Amino acid sequence: MNHNPLDHHPVVSREDWITARRALLVKEKELTRLRDEFNRQRGDLPWVRIDRPYEFSGPAGPESLDDLFAGRSQLVVYHFMFAPEWKAGCSHCSFWADHFNPAIVHLNQRDVTMVAVSRAPIETIETYRQRMGWTLKWVSSGGSTFNFDFDVSFTAEQRQEKHTRYNLSAEDPGTSDREGISVFYRGGSGTIFHTYSSHARGIDLLNTTYNYLDLVPKGRDEGGRGPFWVKRHDEYPR
Repeated sequence: MNHNPLDHHPVVSREDWITARRALLVKEKELTRLRDEFNRQRGDLPWVRIDRPYEFSGPAGPESLDDLFAGRSQLVVYHFMFAPEWKAGCSHCSFWADHFNPAIVHLNQRDVTMVAVSRAPIETIETYRQRMGWTLKWVSSGGSTFNFDFDVSFTAEQRQEKHTRYNLSAEDPGTSDREGISVFYRGGSGTIFHTYSSHARGIDLLNTTYNYLDLVPKGRDEGGRGPFWVKRHDEYPR
């Protein structure tokens, strides 16, 4: 017989539950204030001027980093794990990308463009994007150093050394490509700046399914193993 610890969870009266919930609400509000302060400090980060002329391959042909802004001043790039030799995109990145389409229409109204970037050939990307049913813009950086410059792709030598920069620290990336986001701003003169990047657990907030799971009694229920259970959305049992 499997032991379910939730079967023995404390049960109290409604009044006692409200008392306990109010105590937790104090911490919840503190967390909200801390997040507001963190967001303010994130906005105060210095920027880095982008001087390298990156070129990407899109469904309609070559595009520059400037083109990816699509006329807006702010750009969010999701670094989607999809190496040139892979036949399908990372299942975990696919889990994240399932949440992007509904947000993009609202981001556009706030002067923000969002795109996915991978090193796989654009033809392979397009086949996979259509399989997943996504409409998000997704381009290939395979002909440039973009992924390497932003610490989400790694050479064979770096992987062999198991000691390279990922998530702003020296560690073993574990694979040729890793996940993350990078944010860019285009000034009135057309100059582009890198303003922010985040990787690994830093991108959790982009995944609304996880935010819902954090609300329910079992939580993420992953036992510290991360999203081992995740499949591409067309691979779950029906």
